[in-house]
Amino acid sequence: QVQLVESGGGLVQAGGSLRLSCAASGRTFTDTMGWFRQAPRKEREFVAAISWNGGSTYYADSVKGRFTISRDNAKNTVFLQMGSLKPEDTAAYYCAAETSGLRTTNSRDWDYWGQGTRVTVSS
Repeated sequence: QVQLVESGGGLVQAGGSLRLSCAASGRTFTDTMGWFRQAPRKEREFVAAISWNGGSTYYADSVKGRFTISRDNAKNTVFLQMGSLKPEDTAAYYCAAETSGLRTTNSRDWDYWGQGTRVTVSS
């Protein structure tokens, strides 16, 4: 089992920055890790993912160039640095783990999920 706990959400003005963290526990931290988000009345969507050793990252087009995913395997933590935030980035952000090594943006392929942290960007 994997437990994922997100933190770092909050209220920020458009153009601002936030850094989300996800602390993982329960098994060796060697999974692909990712971030998804879900806005009210919308489906959960992929944001970013990082391979187990940090050597490969991929992003949704909507956040490319503004968000950066990283991980610290010594601390079992993955981060999402968000910059140039826009009101449309407002959502609950979820950390996820994918144990099969797939390069996938489909939320159904991901195995473990955190409870989410809310990000609100005001205009």
